[in-house]
Amino acid sequence: MVFTQMTNFSRIAGSCLAAALFLTTQVAAQNTPSSPQPKQDAPRPDPQSRITVEVTGGEKETPVENASVYFKYIEERKIKKNKTMEMNVKTNREGVAHVPDAPLGRVLIQVIEEGWHNYGRWFDITDSKQTIKIHLDRPPKWY
Repeated sequence: MVFTQMTNFSRIAGSCLAAALFLTTQVAAQNTPSSPQPKQDAPRPDPQSRITVEVTGGEKETPVENASVYFKYIEERKIKKNKTMEMNVKTNREGVAHVPDAPLGRVLIQVIEEGWHNYGRWFDITDSKQTIKIHLDRPPKWY
């Protein structure tokens, strides 16, 4: 007798559960808007955002070709230790190097080229299309 009461109870509970699921799907179907609204993602950075570094040298302000430009910044994290990120780009014939997707904030820019003094300085990047002009000097002659 206990067994039959348990099977009757499980049948009733199962049918109540099925009815509840059916009703919730019907109510959910009625509450959905007719035209789905597009999801708004986080704003993406401008694909054309890049920092331009112009490297010149000497008394005549000649462009320095093929100089290594190191672009270093610190990626701050909330849980883990901060991570130092670095990018290396080369200058072209006009002495111009482009750093793509550069972050805004404080960055260290170092310029190294054979035959010129090494250069390094911290800059505050405030604009995504900022141009930084760097002038290199010749090293003194050693006799």
